[in-house]
Amino acid sequence: MINFAIVGAGAIAPIYAEAITLHPEATLVAVCDKNQQTASGFVKQYSTNKFYTAYEDLLQDSSIDVVCICTPSGLHADMAIKAIEAGKHVIIEKPLAMTLEDADRVIAAAKKFKVKATVAFQKRYNRPILQMREKLEKGSFGNMMHATTAVRWYRDQSYYDQDPWRGTAAMDGGALMNQSIHNIDLLRWMMGPVRKVSGFTATRRHTMEMEDVGVAILEFESGALGIIEGSTAIYPTDLEASLSLFGTKGTAVVGGKYIDEIKSWHFLHEDNELHKEDSTFSTSQEGHYPIIEDMVKAIKNDKDPAISLQDGRNALEIILAIYESSKTGNAVNIK
Repeated sequence: MINFAIVGAGAIAPIYAEAITLHPEATLVAVCDKNQQTASGFVKQYSTNKFYTAYEDLLQDSSIDVVCICTPSGLHADMAIKAIEAGKHVIIEKPLAMTLEDADRVIAAAKKFKVKATVAFQKRYNRPILQMREKLEKGSFGNMMHATTAVRWYRDQSYYDQDPWRGTAAMDGGALMNQSIHNIDLLRWMMGPVRKVSGFTATRRHTMEMEDVGVAILEFESGALGIIEGSTAIYPTDLEASLSLFGTKGTAVVGGKYIDEIKSWHFLHEDNELHKEDSTFSTSQEGHYPIIEDMVKAIKNDKDPAISLQDGRNALEIILAIYESSKTGNAVNIK
């Protein structure tokens, strides 16, 4: 069995706990939260063996193989590095870090201490996304012309008010860094490296430091173009999360509220018939289970996780370029 610990018993932690509990070769053995009542309650709910209120104490627990970092985003990098230096494998909830410098520190530490490390981009495992990726690798799209991704969601003011770190530059970011980063990862995964970014951000509905609306135009190294739209200001509820790819021989659009439904599927000289079970994907099948399973396999087979820390850095780089472009009014070149 691979023994897991969760650090940060907040909103995302139960999703990790359920995924770990479901896996036949994984066990949740500990949880850490600075709030003792929160930590102990989490332990009782998920029948874990122990809880810690001090992160350093958890890292000294030799029974723990993997640390799942579910704390506020601004803490991810330093906590990941401490776990790595303690010889623990790590799953880092998105984003990997808040700066490229911190992302590079995590990458360097994982390489130095030879641990398995990954970022939780679980949307890559949605069945329609995997089907889209299969078509791309097969060459069914032909030459890629352009791609778009959109996150049109709603968060009320109470969402940002519930914790003082929410919506801040240092600890959370805005609609792009928090909610849209999954889609931005998918766009980069499908389309490859980005050459140039022009972006705009604004705060239109909420009282918060960072943006609740962000848009950008991208030029990929392939010459293809891209569009990013991310918002938490859509009235009155979540509308969609989508990814659209357009090539000379194929078009595919995956949408729905959580990028889990095939909306358009057309490829030249190919069977485009979709069965009902192929065109939709229940979010109950998704969760973080594939992330947990991949880490278990990586450890047992001594291989790299499917989603690398570099993948996490790639998505972060695009978002930070949008922020810089919006601030300066200039396009940003990505090296």
